[in-house]
Amino acid sequence: MTWNPATYDQFKVARSAPVADLHALIPDQPYEQIVDLGCGAGDHTLTLARRFPGAQVTGLDSSPEMLARAPHGAAPNLTFVQGDIAGLQGHFDLIHANASLQWLPDHPALLARLWNHLRGGGVLAVQVPANHDHPSHRLLGETADEFAAELGGYSRFGTAHGASPVLTPAAYAEMLDALGGQHITALSKVYPVVLDGAEGLIDWTRGTALVPYLSRLDGAAGERFLAAYRARLKAAFTGERLYYAFTRVLFAAHKGSQRG
Repeated sequence: MTWNPATYDQFKVARSAPVADLHALIPDQPYEQIVDLGCGAGDHTLTLARRFPGAQVTGLDSSPEMLARAPHGAAPNLTFVQGDIAGLQGHFDLIHANASLQWLPDHPALLARLWNHLRGGGVLAVQVPANHDHPSHRLLGETADEFAAELGGYSRFGTAHGASPVLTPAAYAEMLDALGGQHITALSKVYPVVLDGAEGLIDWTRGTALVPYLSRLDGAAGERFLAAYRARLKAAFTGERLYYAFTRVLFAAHKGSQRG
């Protein structure tokens, strides 16, 4: 997928709001190795590096476009690496993932793998978008079905490879407990964004949900895809003001030194 940092940052303030709540779930304790999975342009990775100056903080992302915008050298304990979350190597005292794991399938298996990369006494802290049942995503899926052939046989990416892998807070809490997690917090919260009708919703999704589709279409096909999606959105959202109730799931857990 080809990410556009400028497009993503168009709603930087709104997209950053859940991160503050996620970081509030991270306790102040000694960390030696921290990894930020799917760090994007690295703003929040830098926040972690400054908050925990005694730790080596690594931002991991698959997008060279995003990493080109990262604050390289902004802190002596900060490093950025290009790579995939699925290929994570090493062991960490804090695994941080903000709005990235929704792109990966099979969250029970994914959490089990990440847990194996977490040291005893360490913390896993995750935030994922959970708006896959919103009309914006449903209509995007319908548009993708229409363009399935041009998408190379891939019709619905949704938030990740088809139906969203994102689970309920209760499901994450139960999985973390089964893994040996302690001090588990799991919650759902709405972070509303006021948009300029259907056009504003297209601007919002250009930075995230539209990326896997437009990355697989050439210029002309991409414009036709946007036109078809726009028509569906305008039929569903007729007003000039759109209250977009964006839902996020946040969870965090400690790995006990005697379990897992």
